[in-house]
Amino acid sequence: MGVITDNLDLWVETLVGTLILFFAGGLLALILGTIVGAMRVSPIPVARAVGALYVNTIRNTPLTLVFFAFAFALPPLLGLRLTAPVSLTLAICALGIYTATYVAETIRSGINTVPVGQAEAARALGLTFGQVMTLVVMPQAFRSVIPPMMSVFIALLKNTTVAAGFSVVNLGSMRNYLSERGENQFVVILWVMAIFVAMVLLLSWAQRSLENRWKVAR
Repeated sequence: MGVITDNLDLWVETLVGTLILFFAGGLLALILGTIVGAMRVSPIPVARAVGALYVNTIRNTPLTLVFFAFAFALPPLLGLRLTAPVSLTLAICALGIYTATYVAETIRSGINTVPVGQAEAARALGLTFGQVMTLVVMPQAFRSVIPPMMSVFIALLKNTTVAAGFSVVNLGSMRNYLSERGENQFVVILWVMAIFVAMVLLLSWAQRSLENRWKVAR
């Protein structure tokens, strides 16, 4: 326990950094992914094409390369200095934009589980495509994709460690920080693993709770 108690300030700082990356990146991914998922099933060919291009391009690009683009290619174009807040913001964008592709495909699979007749009935009542999606299709789609969606967010939580390689403070940075203080690196890695296991178990518990509350009767 000395590794924790003797360096509590660093553990708290890196844990907070990980949680910020997770929640902010997850919110961005959920919003963007929902929009892109709707575009993927849109009756407008251009919207479907743009959605497919985005998903197929970003999803098939390694996350590390996405981080390289945000950390090294984008700042000079925008005239940004890589201060700690800027690096954190860019890391959140990289995680959110990358994860949004998986959210979009999960949402699209959920949309496909909703009977077509319900959407057709809603259109027959005079609802627009946007109203059909927000009032009829999306509420049911979200309920049916809770398990795969939570798997996406568990992957996002673990992917936050990639940001450690780009000077963003998070749990993935602990090995470097504590090695400078003379701590055993193997012990530090084991503690980081234990913290991630605990957080994943918490997300799994949240999944089961949501699934039991919102499960779709078959």
